[in-house]
Amino acid sequence: QVQLAESGGGLAQAGGSLRLSCAASGSIFSINAMGWYRQAPGKQRELVANMPGTTTNYADSVKGRFTISRDNAKKAVYLQMNSLKPEDTAVYYCNADLTVHMPRFRSNFWGQGTQVTVSS
Repeated sequence: QVQLAESGGGLAQAGGSLRLSCAASGSIFSINAMGWYRQAPGKQRELVANMPGTTTNYADSVKGRFTISRDNAKKAVYLQMNSLKPEDTAVYYCNADLTVHMPRFRSNFWGQGTQVTVSS
């Protein structure tokens, strides 16, 4: 089985910073992409940022404020969130596009989510 373990959410004031971490574990053959999504109350889950390989993609709403990075040796992805705004409040989900060992197949995996709350 594959698991994605997230950490780093919490409460921050507007203008503050938080750093999210996510580590993948289990029978992983290769990592195709890792990233972060978020879902605010009453809204659909949306892409925040992802890294297919070394490429980075960001939602327009977080460009210039959030930075995604990966540590392939640790099978981890991070999200540095600066200049936080109240509208960043959401549950943040780690996402990984992985190829798994035995049987060999490729699939999408999700973490359990971590709450980020930004107060004004």
